[in-house]
Amino acid sequence: MKLVIFDCDGTLVDSQHMICAAMQRAYDAHAIVCPPRETVLSIVGLSLREAFEVLGRGHDDFPFDGMIEHYKQAFFDLRHSVDHQEPLYTGVRETILTLASRGDCLLGVATGKSQRGVRAILTHHGLLSHFATIKTADDAPSKPHPGMILEAMREAGAEPGDTLMVGDTSYDIEMARAAGVTSIGVTWGYHTEAVLKASGADHVVSDHMELAASIDGLLFAPQAA
Repeated sequence: MKLVIFDCDGTLVDSQHMICAAMQRAYDAHAIVCPPRETVLSIVGLSLREAFEVLGRGHDDFPFDGMIEHYKQAFFDLRHSVDHQEPLYTGVRETILTLASRGDCLLGVATGKSQRGVRAILTHHGLLSHFATIKTADDAPSKPHPGMILEAMREAGAEPGDTLMVGDTSYDIEMARAAGVTSIGVTWGYHTEAVLKASGADHVVSDHMELAASIDGLLFAPQAA
């Protein structure tokens, strides 16, 4: 059985508005100046604890626990507001539905979000039922530790040679390398093509047509030959 694992933020959905707004609220709650937008987006993909450890460097007595709780609450509030903005990227739905329709492929998610958060997003877009395995920061160490991928493969019954990791950040690529699986970097998310390549991405694509072709060539073309 083949397994294609997707990151969530920056790969399936464009959540930058929500992330930056929630981060601003968390910093405001502690009267600390929020980092620039590009700095905030650079840590997308890490677990909240890991993300705030990066953002909190250089601060004395940084309120890690308080920031995490305020961020979670802010994100929850924003998700249930009229300003909720976590749209699917162009072509994502078609790619997911095409892969899900195959009888020889399972789909997974590996994300720094919580189980509650990622399931809410997938349910909102009507895609939850298409994913056989969902691994989050609730289930395994933060990226780039390979735990999420290893657990997803175990749950799906897939081997490393039959597994692909698709993501938009260096953390996704490094996680895939650590797990011994092929990685595809996507450039529509939060890390640049140069960063993805420097991290060791096996392939880098710029749109979902290229992504579909890469997945087909890497997982299914040899089987059809």
